[in-house]
Amino acid sequence: MLDEIKSLALLTLGTARDLAPIVGVVAVFQFLILRQPMDDVGEKLIGLLFVMAGLAIFIRGLELALFPIGESLADAFANKGSLFWLLTFAFALGFGTTVAEPALIAVSREAARVMSDIGAVGASKAEQVSYANALRYTVAAAVGSSLVIGVMRILLGWPIHYLIIGGYVLVVIMTAFAPAEIIGIAYDSGGVTTSTVTVPLTTALGVGLASVIKGRNPMIDGFGLVAFASLLPIVFVLGFGIVGAMQ
Repeated sequence: MLDEIKSLALLTLGTARDLAPIVGVVAVFQFLILRQPMDDVGEKLIGLLFVMAGLAIFIRGLELALFPIGESLADAFANKGSLFWLLTFAFALGFGTTVAEPALIAVSREAARVMSDIGAVGASKAEQVSYANALRYTVAAAVGSSLVIGVMRILLGWPIHYLIIGGYVLVVIMTAFAPAEIIGIAYDSGGVTTSTVTVPLTTALGVGLASVIKGRNPMIDGFGLVAFASLLPIVFVLGFGIVGAMQ
């Protein structure tokens, strides 16, 4: 218990150091450029302490739970020797973590509201919720599919640069045919999926899998799954927009 407290204290100091440049930039612009006093300084300092503590606890939680779970599951499925269940697990992991991603939930709701404002989606609450859910599950399916491709790359040794280049060529082509209002959402969807829940488990899966497969290097082959998780949502959401425009 004492060691855990020490670890959290060190992590808190580390997050304070990481946040220092942000605090410095805000302070410089607030007091030297804008020359305005800051309201509720006490509340903001308390909020900053909460942020530091929250980040420290979150990072420690990743170390204690998410990374070990992802690596142990990858090890178990690799030793089981079933390609079907390994790929099924990869898809389910990508889909499930993305559905739970807070940033994606927020962006999907905002996209539905804006689409409603421009008349692309009905004005009723039910229609907006339906559109937000459709967008959210489309992105989740894209991340699940990206993990399947990433796992196949690790197993078969496919060069990552060819897959990434081919994917972005497809994105450029699809952009030319997609409705203008969906393009920005599609490009943003790649970023919001790779956030607090998805990245740790995705990284742990890749590293764990590369560690137990003979001939694979965790540093060379284990990383790169997050790149696919950022790329395929763009493709899927552009396709979502194209199909929607055709109906």
